[in-house]
Amino acid sequence: MVFEGSSTAISHTGKVRSNNQDSGYAGANLFAVADGMGGHAGGDVASSIAIQHLERLDQAFPSTDDAQAALQAAATTAASDLIRAAKERPELAGLGTTVSSIVMVDDYAVIGHIGDSRIYLYRDDALTQITADHTFVQRLVDSGRITEEEARYHPRRSVLMRVLSDMDNDPELDLFVMPTLPGDRWLLCSDGLSGVVDDPHILKAMRLGLPPGRTADNLLKQALDGGAPDNVTIVIVEVGGAHPIVSGAPVVVGSAANPSGILIPAVRPARPSWLHPVRQAANEPSHFEPAADYLEELIEEDRRRAKRRRIGWIAALIAVLLALTGAGFIAYSWTQTRYFVGADDDSVVIFQGVQQNIGPIKLSTEIEDTGILLANLPPYQRASVERTINARSLSDAMAIVDRLRAGEQAVTGQTPTPTPTPPAPLPSPDTDGEDAG
Repeated sequence: MVFEGSSTAISHTGKVRSNNQDSGYAGANLFAVADGMGGHAGGDVASSIAIQHLERLDQAFPSTDDAQAALQAAATTAASDLIRAAKERPELAGLGTTVSSIVMVDDYAVIGHIGDSRIYLYRDDALTQITADHTFVQRLVDSGRITEEEARYHPRRSVLMRVLSDMDNDPELDLFVMPTLPGDRWLLCSDGLSGVVDDPHILKAMRLGLPPGRTADNLLKQALDGGAPDNVTIVIVEVGGAHPIVSGAPVVVGSAANPSGILIPAVRPARPSWLHPVRQAANEPSHFEPAADYLEELIEEDRRRAKRRRIGWIAALIAVLLALTGAGFIAYSWTQTRYFVGADDDSVVIFQGVQQNIGPIKLSTEIEDTGILLANLPPYQRASVERTINARSLSDAMAIVDRLRAGEQAVTGQTPTPTPTPPAPLPSPDTDGEDAG
């Protein structure tokens, strides 16, 4: 059955790259994006070869299993052509491409994916990333070693772990099937879009409900406004919906749209100026598939970075704890310069510190039991002692006690025992002799 709906495909060189190494395709049943890599010529050739092989799948398949088998076969054949191209033209060695594709079979979307181009689904006012990036940083995210936000700005975010290339004649695609519903919108894009425009802004563009062509233009403008350091390719597919097909002719964009054998002059790169600086976005302007030993070095580098991050967190935590401890010590030292007069069971006591406690930690200590009984005090003085009486110093606290003794005398009629004073020091023998003389 021929797919019913509408679609669009656009591709742009961006503001930094000198040529377009992306390719895109939107047909009757097939929709695909390929992001080439491998230098000025290699990326063009790789993405074009991938799209040329995928174009043959733009047909009505009898089952989803047949479509999945055809996608894998097309990827394998494309890989063989990449290997052959690198042998015939040594300057192309290292060429490769990502592939993200959808084949519509009845009410199902058959998805084939390798690399870091992405497929999103907009349904029920929600945007979901359907494919997983085959990148080094995505492995770090999956293992919980970094967050999604850290992955966006990681220095190795462009390192691919799986890609269609001249180094593997049996590429492993992610193949799976998802049901489609009327009103669904599928977005296929290279990392020139997803690396610059984040998911909330993509969702906002999808929510406008504009036709696929205008939605793609909106997203492209956001990527260009964000600096567009890489090629930007966008394919949007609307299932059913309010925007009927304008033309059933397939649309090929990017390097795959160039006629074979014709050289397209490179676009002059953007020049930063004082008035119009080139803004850099989250992604780097290139990506590549590294050798195994290079990946080991990257993993070791990430371990060192994680270790430095842990050391930094520990140092910060120790600094905070030391600051809190120092503040606590200063606060406690200040409390020990305070005094108050209060009650302990049935007598009046002088305390050093403040009345408040912090949990089980007491901020006051008893320094003298005056021997004045609460029962012998006038009612107003007894109430004041029970509420505690603050003193500015120890001598002030002693003066408060003297007043309380006077109150005790008024109640009991007894003369208070004066506070004994220490005896004067005895004169030394030499002083005695002089006085005697």
